[in-house]
Amino acid sequence: MPVAGAQYPVNLILAGKRCLVVGGGPVAARKVAGLLACDADVHVIAAHLSPELDAELAGRKASVDQRSYQSGDLAGYHLVIAATDDHALNRSIFAEAEAAGTWVNSADDPASCTFTLPSIVRRGSIMVTVSTGGRSPALAAWLKHRIEADLGPEFEVLVEMLSAAREDMRASGRSTEQADWQSVLDSDMLELIKTGRVSVAREHLESWLLSLSD
Repeated sequence: MPVAGAQYPVNLILAGKRCLVVGGGPVAARKVAGLLACDADVHVIAAHLSPELDAELAGRKASVDQRSYQSGDLAGYHLVIAATDDHALNRSIFAEAEAAGTWVNSADDPASCTFTLPSIVRRGSIMVTVSTGGRSPALAAWLKHRIEADLGPEFEVLVEMLSAAREDMRASGRSTEQADWQSVLDSDMLELIKTGRVSVAREHLESWLLSLSD
């Protein structure tokens, strides 16, 4: 049964896409950091820049207009984030972006968003997100920290090993869809990596690959 207000989760590919952040405070700094982590083409409009935002922009590939937002500034952008401390301005930016068919997020105002931003845990190419649909950012952040504690650096090694195995299977013409990956993940591979026995884990994975070709 559908949940009222349920959101559809997506991972946006923003590399090279023009993204606008309006606002110069600590919240804007966090939004800019998230976009730059995805290699987006980030532009900031803000009359004043906080130390946090200054630090985030230092030496980074992002541009800044140090002035107030003006109607029409969001034209040509793939995605817009309104992160000012002026609620009325954020709502105005939302209305303008919505009319233009541009994806827009208004910080701490789910009603003025066409998408919301989850809490994120990254481990290399692994990304785990937690969202409450904007109902309780504090709970999302708390859950994020719990997951972060369990998702150690060994998972980065594991995903790289599995990715290499998958590419080897493709190169040899074998199906990656029919392989029983679950049995590998349920084995002791993760524990071997965690305890520093990466070469042994790799041998186990290679043996498993060989067994598939029998």
